[in-house]
Amino acid sequence: MNPSVPAAMQGLHLVADLQACACAPALLSDAPALALLAREAVLAAGLTVVGEAFHRFPDAGEQAGGVTGTLLLAESHVALHTWPEFGVVTLDVYVCNYSADNTTRAEQLMDALLAVFQPAAVNCQRLLRCVSSTAE
Repeated sequence: MNPSVPAAMQGLHLVADLQACACAPALLSDAPALALLAREAVLAAGLTVVGEAFHRFPDAGEQAGGVTGTLLLAESHVALHTWPEFGVVTLDVYVCNYSADNTTRAEQLMDALLAVFQPAAVNCQRLLRCVSSTAE
């Protein structure tokens, strides 16, 4: 992290693509249940929810519709997208470091969400975010 940039402009962004999720298939199309699980994971990680939006897409024939959901955090956000027909979930956890280093909290939140979905395969990427204090 760049010590010349205010801590609020630094943070950890975790993105994960989950495949072959072994959770109950109905969970991937249940917006209220996903919202509750995400809120509980955020609170357990010591982060603060300030808003949310979860949307369930219409069924496609006999296939249940997926869900897109976002929790706005005082520290930034968490987002998830589900594709029940494929057993796929994508996750996005971003925390800034306004009043504290929230790196451990971001990792704890991601781990909790992975435990819920129980993927057979995960592709996770870590991005350390830092706004440069100098123009290039």
